[in-house]
Amino acid sequence: MVKNSNPELIKKVEAVIDQIRPYLEADGGNIKFVELTEDKVVNVELQGACACCPMSLMTLKNGVEEAMKKAIPEIKSVEAVNMVK
Repeated sequence: MVKNSNPELIKKVEAVIDQIRPYLEADGGNIKFVELTEDKVVNVELQGACACCPMSLMTLKNGVEEAMKKAIPEIKSVEAVNMVK
């Protein structure tokens, strides 16, 4: 996939991630924005406790992705580039 060159949309994505980050940090984890694809998929890297937590997929889909889609309806999904599936 090709990186998205829409700086306004990227700023919105980063703002949502910044709002979510404190909740992940409270449990010893973190999240890093990697890229926004042309298909409107947000790729992130889960860090700290989130990188190896057995609940990370649920957190990613039910927490991060839902918050992202609610704030930015054009986002299709959020995927972790470092998650073992």
